[in-house]
Amino acid sequence: MRLKKENRPTGRPINRPIVKICGLRRREDAEAADLLRTDLAGFILSPGYRRSIDIEKAKTLRRILSPQIGTVGVFVDASYAEIVQAADAGCISMIQLHGSEDETFIRKITALTGLPVIKAFRIGGPEDLAAAAASSAPWVLLDSGSGTGRCFDWDLLDRFLKEQAAEHDGPLFPGGHQWILAGGLTAENVPAAIQRFHPDGVDVSSKVETGGWKDPAKMAAFLAAVRQSRV
Repeated sequence: MRLKKENRPTGRPINRPIVKICGLRRREDAEAADLLRTDLAGFILSPGYRRSIDIEKAKTLRRILSPQIGTVGVFVDASYAEIVQAADAGCISMIQLHGSEDETFIRKITALTGLPVIKAFRIGGPEDLAAAAASSAPWVLLDSGSGTGRCFDWDLLDRFLKEQAAEHDGPLFPGGHQWILAGGLTAENVPAAIQRFHPDGVDVSSKVETGGWKDPAKMAAFLAAVRQSRV
């Protein structure tokens, strides 16, 4: 049975920004994420990446996590069938598209699965922010790339948001989107990012790892930094 479509990752009231810890691979990763009560946990379900896992592993990790923790399947130019298979398996509650998927793909996969979509955009210039604002996905994620662990030019985002705020009333990020800031965030720099941009969510992966594996102490420090910065 497919999960009911929601624009929020869970039905419970949550503070902003939410935290997504991406790239969980091992039982101990899921156990740490569950203990820390992250808001979202991400599984890389497209093959060929260092943090890739298959659907069976995702199902195992999903069972470790509290039902209150949303799970995000991350796909890079996957087929409709691959994403629907993961949705039908019940291991994900949101879909993140991290490739070159177009508007037709977003609309069709939403209709096929009934799950909310996060569309990721690699930010290299103002045109990429404009593309994110024009997306039909209810959530957009702004990143420097695919797991690069580097920040994009935050001054670009700052100028874009200020220009949009001067021209339009409504949400901070145009287009009515809820949005997630990603790329190079750490426990040290995430408070400043939250104060500057007020994102709906923040995403972290490599910066809470040691030696290429999730580090519970770094995960805890990141979550603590976000929670102390919430308003």
